[in-house]
Amino acid sequence: MARFRALQKSEGRREQGLLLLEGTHLLEEVISLGLAPREVLATPAWLQRHPAWSPMPALRPVSESVLAAVATTAHPDGVVLSLPWPDPAAEGPIGFVLALDHLQDPGNLGTLMRTALAAGVEALWLAGGADPWQPKVLRASAGAALALPLQRFEALASRLQQARQQGVQVAASVVPAGDAMAAATPATPYWQLDWTRPTVLLLGNEAAGVAPDLLACCSHHVTIPHSRAVESLNVAVAAAPLLLERWRQQQERMPAISSNAPL
Repeated sequence: MARFRALQKSEGRREQGLLLLEGTHLLEEVISLGLAPREVLATPAWLQRHPAWSPMPALRPVSESVLAAVATTAHPDGVVLSLPWPDPAAEGPIGFVLALDHLQDPGNLGTLMRTALAAGVEALWLAGGADPWQPKVLRASAGAALALPLQRFEALASRLQQARQQGVQVAASVVPAGDAMAAATPATPYWQLDWTRPTVLLLGNEAAGVAPDLLACCSHHVTIPHSRAVESLNVAVAAAPLLLERWRQQQERMPAISSNAPL
């Protein structure tokens, strides 16, 4: 089981080219996406509750103590699996991309992935920060990390500039009060932006926000107006209205269904 425990660390994941996933829900997500687990470890109690999984070729029964030693959660539900790394995201025309500048908290990253997938984001660009393949991110994303194509960039600024040269609007989320760097590009409430255009949404680090060099690459700065009782919103919370505004605007612009149309 040493190879499974090694997957708890980024070094082990890179060396083996495998991810560690835990729980029934993630196993179901893997299968629904048409992915093939390398190996599945399950306790007798879990197999008793899920007899339909018993014929799976990759499945291997293990004791409760073995599974507990492999899992990263305090109370695993009885199944863990290893999975080959997803294929790298293919470059293509930009419709809607979420870019993250050194997001550090795995829970925030996983939550953002799930919201992004729900909002129709087509790709995720990461500039450093939390490892997107660590077990906590995978759990927080509820499987979205496996369905959302992602790329990691050493120099995100050059990719943002390239996107702008291709006619894509690059919008950074800033605090309502703005800052010195934002003054050159006035910030507007997020709902005033035309999100139906090809767009990259850039969100910053939990503590420092968006780095100045990345802000300078943006064509738009948007805000979420809110009470001054708090200085800023949690990045995963702030992302929800921003990401879903595109979906809302698209639905709003769809032709209304005629009341005379057959049901």
